[in-house]
Formats: sequence, structure tokens, C-alpha cells
Amino acid sequence: MKYAEDFRAIARNALRGKWPTAVLTGFIASLMGACIATAGDGGSSNSSSSNRGSTTAIIQDFRATEFWENFGTIIMIGIALLVVWLIVTIVISGAGKLGYATFNLKMVDHKNASLSDLFSQFHRLWDGFCMNFLMGLYTILWSLLFIIPGIIKSYSYSMTPYILLEHPEMSPNRAITESKIMMSGNKWRLFCLEFSFIGWEL
Repeated sequence: MKYAEDFRAIARNALRGKWPTAVLTGFIASLMGACIATAGDGGSSNSSSSNRGSTTAIIQDFRATEFWENFGTIIMIGIALLVVWLIVTIVISGAGKLGYATFNLKMVDHKNASLSDLFSQFHRLWDGFCMNFLMGLYTILWSLLFIIPGIIKSYSYSMTPYILLEHPEMSPNRAITESKIMMSGNKWRLFCLEFSFIGWEL
């Protein structure tokens, strides 16, 4: 039986010389390929206000009004971009997980893993979406009992992307079932293993 230090040694060996690619791929995977562009209008207008007095109080009042109008516009743009990003993430995140599983397996098998692997399963958008939806649904339903059962079930479903990747003929629900079987008796081990990597994640 392998222990946490054995898995860390395997990970260090797999990552040797590939840290930049692994970190970049992990970062983009966390964003699921979505970009949120934020833009601030920092330009201050010097245009004169005709038919209005040029007193300092009026000018300050005008600038304050202009600031809040621009601020509101920026907030609305930000909210719109956030909504678009969330929609895109919902659609592609499942396929992104399958792609990230591809990348991770190649790394462990000492194959030529690259950033493009993250997008290699985008032809399976529907499978990925169904996988994410069912995993999320089951986790939420278990969480209704209490938070702890939901967390435990999330560990039960953790192998689903790898199983669905290696067995594309399976339905997402069947892959979840297989993950539950695989993780029976191993959920605590996975929790401890992830905890032992917390320094790497930071």
C-alpha cells in the first residue's frame, strides 16, 4: 500500500522539468478557459459645462455625479461579464475536467502532456455537462441532510472524470456509480493525501 510520501515522490518525479506547464494548465483549468476582462475608465474629462456657473462647488458636484455614473456603468459591465463567464463555465467545465484528467494522467505516465490536453475533450461537452450536473445534484441533495454527508459524497464522486475519460462508452451516471465503488474505503485516504499536498497548493 502506498502512503502520502510515496504519492508525493511520484508527483515530484512526474513534475520534474514540467512545473511551468503544470502550473499554467492548472490555473487555466481553474478558470475553465473563461476570461473576465475588466476595464476602468480612468480618463477625467476637462470639458466645460455651458450655461452653468464655474464655481468650485458646481464643478465638484458635476465631477462627483460623473464618477458615480461611470462607477455604476462599470459595475453593470462587471455583472454582465460575470454572468457570461458563469454561463460559459457551466457549459464547458465538465469537458474541462475531462481534459484536465487527460493532462494529469499523461503527466503521471511520463507522456508528452501539454496545455492543449485541457481542451482535448471539448467534443464531449454533453457528457461533461451531464457529469457535472449529476455530481452537483447528488452532492447538494446529500448536503441537505447536513454538510458532512455532502463533503463525504464529493469524495465518493472524485474519480468520475477519470473513469468517464477512460471509458467513454459509459454514461455519466454509471461513471459516478463506478467512482463510488472505487472510493469505498478510500475516501479518508484521499482526504489525507490531499491534505498532505496543501503546501504544494499554496
